[in-house]
Amino acid sequence: GQRVLTKPLCIRLHYGHPDVFDKLFFITRGGISKSSKGINLSEDIFAGYNNAIRGGQVTFKEYIQVGKGRDVGMSQIYQFEAKLSQGAGEQSLSRDVYRLCHRLDFSRLLSYYFGGIGHYFSNVLTVLTVYVVVYLMAILALYDLEKIGDRLITPMGTIQMLLGGLGLLQTIPLFSTLGVERGWWASFRELVQVFVTGGPLHFMFHIQTKANYMTQTILVGGAKYRPTGRGFVTQHTPMDEQYRFFASSHLYLGVEMGAGLIIMGIYSDAGQYFGRTWSLWLASLSFLASPFWFNPLTFEWNVVTADYAKFISWMTGKSGGATRSWSIWWSEENSFYSKMPAASKLWFVIKSILYLTIAEGIARSDLLKADTTLNKPAIGISFVVAAIVVLFVFWWLLSMVEHLMPYPIRRTIGILIGIGLMVSCSTIFIEDSNFIRYGLAAYYGIGAMCQIGLLFGIKSVKNFYFVHDLVCGHIIFIPLFILAIFQLPHHIQTWLLYHNALSTDVVVSNILRYARKSQESGGQVAPNEDLVEQISELRKIVQKQEQLIGELGTRAATSSTAGMTQNPSTDAIASLIKPGAADEPLNIRHTVNIGSTIRPAMGGRTMSTSTLDVWGEMAFGDGASAGTGYQTAPPMHSNPTTMGDFSFTQPEAMPPR
Repeated sequence: GQRVLTKPLCIRLHYGHPDVFDKLFFITRGGISKSSKGINLSEDIFAGYNNAIRGGQVTFKEYIQVGKGRDVGMSQIYQFEAKLSQGAGEQSLSRDVYRLCHRLDFSRLLSYYFGGIGHYFSNVLTVLTVYVVVYLMAILALYDLEKIGDRLITPMGTIQMLLGGLGLLQTIPLFSTLGVERGWWASFRELVQVFVTGGPLHFMFHIQTKANYMTQTILVGGAKYRPTGRGFVTQHTPMDEQYRFFASSHLYLGVEMGAGLIIMGIYSDAGQYFGRTWSLWLASLSFLASPFWFNPLTFEWNVVTADYAKFISWMTGKSGGATRSWSIWWSEENSFYSKMPAASKLWFVIKSILYLTIAEGIARSDLLKADTTLNKPAIGISFVVAAIVVLFVFWWLLSMVEHLMPYPIRRTIGILIGIGLMVSCSTIFIEDSNFIRYGLAAYYGIGAMCQIGLLFGIKSVKNFYFVHDLVCGHIIFIPLFILAIFQLPHHIQTWLLYHNALSTDVVVSNILRYARKSQESGGQVAPNEDLVEQISELRKIVQKQEQLIGELGTRAATSSTAGMTQNPSTDAIASLIKPGAADEPLNIRHTVNIGSTIRPAMGGRTMSTSTLDVWGEMAFGDGASAGTGYQTAPPMHSNPTTMGDFSFTQPEAMPPR
């Protein structure tokens, strides 16, 4: 890509720190430093803008190719894409891009558009098109407009599926590149693995990431640097944290699109439903499922139950910051609406009109219509409605005086009110099925009113959004509970996710945790005896691994010209172990897989394709043993291995750092 941008397109800009600057050229033409951390969020590319505007060109010299990368997970990629998208939004508002586009010839202008901010505008248009198509089809079905005159429209579901299959042609450049570099069979296997592991869901998910932050930056602003982290990505992220990350950008939209497609399916008479909506369902599924499919141990029963408890605790929390209270998170997440200019609010007013249109269509329809004049309800509907109103009033009064009441009394009254509301709502839906239709229409109508109230700072809408978040959370959790019951999805996800991810011959989590704590302590605290003993045991394990790897390399060298004599990963990790101290002892577990020990892959403790024990502490992070609610299986000890002439003695006193 860099070669093509350089020649023949002549539009390569500065894309990162490895580029080399012509110092004399730049210091005499405005310099490199920028004045705004908002507009100039992507500071690298503005150096390329300065260069191109002043007649220069950024070349690409292939003296040596150096790969730069790190292990990243869903949250890190999300933040990285958000940062780039906000940077592209600020670039589109900058004077640099305005001046550059007025000075480029038409061919270079097209090359710049499709190689720069045009990519993000295309993502915005793609998501906007999907959104409009869902609501357009739903409204046509609701108001019985799926016809031309008296003739029903002829859907082209089969043709749409064939056209969707043509999207696979976009994999040809990747297949060709990998084929030249690795061989054609390896290239084919790589493409198959991308599809099997959920690659399409991942890429569709990040189309919405780019579209959301590009749109938000243009309408509101608020671009900022987002640290992407450097930690292990094989750790399970709790559900409440996932919800905070993805609710506003993906989960709300996924639920909204799914509801629109269900309504369209109920009212549509045109036929070929799957052929017309398969791509839209795929988009909705990618927005809802991707954060959880790419999160380790999502479908394990103990993890799901612990995540649900954390989610409910977060939803009902009142203090402690956004990470402990839904109320504080919601206020921070929606604070940008108050800063939004009037022209930007117009887009959200149009969205509210869509909701009202859907609500009116549902209320006027014949869905579950019942004639109560013939079948009198056993319990008067007016009586049930009055009971619901009274219970809501009691709930409001309880929230006002709960700080004055003992916990047992407060908890008991809350449970009784909750049970009363559930029984009353169930009764009213059973006695008169019309209320199901009215309730669905009211949900869309209240959503429209809340959207308007949010734009104008009405705080009372927060209670309705609380109910909406509870609904969205349970829409996600119910499938997770069902999949966790079957257990098979957990094994499949683990096998795919940990495919050759880490080596089982290195106790990475314990070593790096000690190295991090040692660096944090800075050698200022005297080492305690327990920690010293554990570190010595850790050294023994690493020495055993080095000898084992060396023996394997010696045997391989006798049978082949290429022998494995060292393990750079083990050498680098062993260099981290230096005498030091930490403020708390470590819990070292001998879970090294040495020799010919074979563990079952699908029974008991789940193993990856590289036989990684996914129930180790790395899967849950440092807080796995600190009462996070996750239950781990007992460690499995490996057989001891003789070390030959090797011996290790522990000194009586550790030398200072």
